[in-house]
Amino acid sequence: MTQEKKPVETNLGMRRGRFSDRYSGTSKPKNLKQVVKRLWSYFKGEKKILSLLGIAVVAQTLLGLCAPYLIGKWIDQVDRSLTASKIDLSFGILLTLLAVYVCSALFLWSQGRMVAGVSQRMIKTLRTDLMNKLSKLPIQYFDTHAHGDIMSRFTNDVDSVSTTITESLSQLVAASLTVTGSLTMMFILSWQLSLAALTVTPLIFILTRSIAKFARPLFKKRAVELGKMTGIVEESVGGLQLIQSFNRSDQILEEFTATSKRLMDVGMKAQITVGFLMPMMNVITNLSFAIIALAGGALVIKGVTTIGIVASFITYSRQFIRPLNEIASVYSTIQQALAGGERLIELLDELEEQSEEGETLDLDASLDVVFENVSFGYDKDKAVLKGMSFKVPPGKKIALVGPTGAGKTTVVNLLARFYEAQSGDIKIGNTSIKNYSKESLYQAFGIVLQDAYLFAGTVKENICYGNMAATMEDVVLAAEQSCADHFINKLPLKYETQLTSGGMNLSQGERQLITIARAIAANPRILILDEATSNVDTRTEKIIQQGMLRLMKGRTSFIIAHRLSTIRDADTIMVIDKGEIIEVGDHAELMEKKGHYHTMVMHQYNNEPIE
Repeated sequence: MTQEKKPVETNLGMRRGRFSDRYSGTSKPKNLKQVVKRLWSYFKGEKKILSLLGIAVVAQTLLGLCAPYLIGKWIDQVDRSLTASKIDLSFGILLTLLAVYVCSALFLWSQGRMVAGVSQRMIKTLRTDLMNKLSKLPIQYFDTHAHGDIMSRFTNDVDSVSTTITESLSQLVAASLTVTGSLTMMFILSWQLSLAALTVTPLIFILTRSIAKFARPLFKKRAVELGKMTGIVEESVGGLQLIQSFNRSDQILEEFTATSKRLMDVGMKAQITVGFLMPMMNVITNLSFAIIALAGGALVIKGVTTIGIVASFITYSRQFIRPLNEIASVYSTIQQALAGGERLIELLDELEEQSEEGETLDLDASLDVVFENVSFGYDKDKAVLKGMSFKVPPGKKIALVGPTGAGKTTVVNLLARFYEAQSGDIKIGNTSIKNYSKESLYQAFGIVLQDAYLFAGTVKENICYGNMAATMEDVVLAAEQSCADHFINKLPLKYETQLTSGGMNLSQGERQLITIARAIAANPRILILDEATSNVDTRTEKIIQQGMLRLMKGRTSFIIAHRLSTIRDADTIMVIDKGEIIEVGDHAELMEKKGHYHTMVMHQYNNEPIE
């Protein structure tokens, strides 16, 4: 058992949430213009392709605008020939019309190819920025945001944006050009019919704005619920054995079902809301055609216009309204993308850890560690450490013991600058750790925590994780010192054996041995061992302790252990309770005092003190 809850796992990159609601998320508002502007900025490197895409869209749109005009000309030509009792099918116009349709199809195909490339490169850049952002966020962000929600932003929200860009980018550009071109041609053919057709346009804008007002919040809520469901699945997969051992499968299923139902309900509301758009657009379209037909018939009877012009006008009016109908058909996709884009921008706008250019920590120097009146609390209203002060000379081993929640792990979290002290100062070698660059500071530490985490890759790659320059000889030596070599040599491919994510194809004890080997291979100046032997049996623990003694020789070491037998050889044992140091000394001195440490030892070993 750990001494307190830890927001940090076995490496600098794996952390669990700690404080807020498990599925809480950020609620910083972003308006539509900001979201679109920020997403559009990712196309900056695609100017050449976008220019070619624009040319293809313009060409295809112009060709599309030519077709109705040619149809009208052909109808009028045939009408005149019939009036003159001489049939003229005007094959020249028909061949020109065929060429227009073929060229239009080619330009449309080229648009698809260019959009696919542009959208995928844009999404790749967006994903890279998101991953880079995560590496710069403070640990507090991961403490207060559900990991499932973060994963959902990387997958579901990014996919929503990607799908919309792929399907709608050229479509939206072409729609604006088609609407403008069609309207221009309509006024050229007949301003009277144009005014008649435009009488329904205000209805379209009122309809879309009204639906957008209700739909966008629903789609954002849907994205949040999807993140919650992803979080439940992540927890269920990661903690499957624990769930089954405590017979909690039914409760997890109930929680998943409830979340799934909320997702279904909000999804249905969102889809039903946007579902009103397409039928209403069809009604408005048909109303427009009816108005044009009536007005056109009246104008033909009066001799103001011709049948061919009316036929062309109806086609142009169809082209004028069709882009709006097409946008309506993908309206739900666009709303999902906007909601997803808003969540992505929220993540990208989170405050990063300040990247200071500090001093480089001399890893070859013998440096003492000093805490000067350090206070800290994960919540500002609740202090975990209260004015703590102590000094650890170079190369000494200091053990931190105390009840759960006393502040032991917080001490090493502050030392490694996972968090910043709210008052006081922490120094290494008479220099505040705030003045060191985090990169050099992290290089000074070797960390082994209770929950052993391994990455997907070979055994060798996991041991080298903290020192990529390590040779094979270094890897084997680290494995021997950590006592991991005996089981590694029994693996099918030994050090080249592939491990699954989390190292789940190894036992928990074997995973812990590899994390110890990883710390040894990193050759750190300062060691942090937080329950490092808690997941191995007593026999293996004794073997590991011999290796750990060799590892700690000449290195400043902080040891947190629940098994008090593992820290009896520490140079100094510091008993912490309620964020304060209540006893300090070596094992013999503290046992002689018969204080808190003596009581802890006696309780743990049934009133038989360890020697």
